[in-house]
This record gives sequence, structure tokens and C-alpha cells, in this order.
Amino acid sequence: MNIMKNKFFMLFSIAGLVVILDQATKWMISSSLAYYEEIKVIPGFFNLIYIHNPGGAFGIFAKNQGNLQSILFISIAFAAMGLVLYLYKNTPPEYPVLSVGFALIFGGALGNMIDRLRLGEVIDFLDVYIGHMHWPAFNVADSAITVGIVIFGFYILFRKVPL
Repeated sequence: MNIMKNKFFMLFSIAGLVVILDQATKWMISSSLAYYEEIKVIPGFFNLIYIHNPGGAFGIFAKNQGNLQSILFISIAFAAMGLVLYLYKNTPPEYPVLSVGFALIFGGALGNMIDRLRLGEVIDFLDVYIGHMHWPAFNVADSAITVGIVIFGFYILFRKVPL
């Protein structure tokens, strides 16, 4: 039982840190920049920009706005968080990096869900691009989810973890 307490302490510590960083950076951007205002950080490669994303990850379904869409995205986030908790609980102790990956996914999902519940959409502000080709704007929560999924994918493809 003590091992599980420590394991979940790690999950909530990492996920909590992701949520704090995510929400703090979103607050700093939304209180420092006007909507759609951008700051060139590395010209030709990286800007800070304040935008809202009513869609899914990286702007998927951003044009289809409405209450039904918000409810759908919140429901998907709850389901994903439940699945991540299940996978985290069943991750063997000899795979601590995989556990960190699940904690990152959980924290990222929670960070974006807070925005959806509060605003009906997600604040994005990191704008990476080369010349005129822009990656969709994203945030700290999206980054944590992406890193967590890469870790999970690595373990699925190369480590054959029994979950």
C-alpha cells in the first residue's frame, strides 16, 4: 500500500507542476498581451502570441464552435484522464520514465480542461514557424501531453510493457 501512495504522490506532483506552469504561463500571456498580439522572440522561428483555441489539440476542429463541441472535448479529456490513471496504476515499478510520461499526459489534459471549463476554449501562445510555415500555436499543457505520448509510444514500440 505504501508503494501505491508514493506512486500516486509522484503522479500528482508531476501533474500538479504541469498544471501550475500551464496556468501561470497562460495567465502571464493573457494579462500581458492583447488578443492576437504577438512578440517576436526569435525572428523567422518563434513568437509569443495570445490566442484562444476553441478546437482540439493543435487547432483541430477549431472552426466548429458551440456548446456541444465543448462538452465533447471535456468528455474526451475526462475519459483520457481516466485511461491514463488506469495505465499509470498498472505500470510496473521498473518503468519509472513511463510513469512520468503518464503523469505529463494527465497534467496536460487537466491544464487544458481547466481552460475549457473556465473559458469554453484553450489559451495558446507558443508559435513555432519557419518562414511562412507555422505550426499551430500551442501551450505548456500541449507540450506536456506531446512529451508524455512520445514516452508512451517509445515504450509501446521498443520496451513491450505489460499494461
